[in-house]
Amino acid sequence: MSELKERLRADLTTSMKARDALRTSTLRMAMAAVKDEEVAGTSVRELSDEDVRKVLTREVRKRREAADAFAAAGRMNQAEQERNEGAILATYLPQQLTDDELILIIERVIGEQGLVGPKAMGAAMKAVQAEVAGRADGSRVSVLVRARLAT
Repeated sequence: MSELKERLRADLTTSMKARDALRTSTLRMAMAAVKDEEVAGTSVRELSDEDVRKVLTREVRKRREAADAFAAAGRMNQAEQERNEGAILATYLPQQLTDDELILIIERVIGEQGLVGPKAMGAAMKAVQAEVAGRADGSRVSVLVRARLAT
């Protein structure tokens, strides 16, 4: 079993004992998402830590999008609930890069690859995403890469 999955399971047990309803329900949902990913496809497989991080990243993004949708609809209680769930899940992910750190990585990768112009967007995104490896949201990376290639 992956170390991250084991940590999720241990934290779930702890939160259940502490009667922390929000953390318990959030971790149960996360474990269910991991299990769904393990049984998806033609055969059952054990997820690596990196695969579990991808699942958790997807779940955090879902919570952020749901919170935005609830807030836009004026349903602030549900938006706050989604934000709280996202914050709990985010603690299991690597620390996110700041914009300055991300810009430095983008500058270095684009410089090393010699990429110029908007037509290089795909190659630049592939190279930068490999470098940031889950430490930055793809939409943030895309905006900054597009801005850099436009100059």
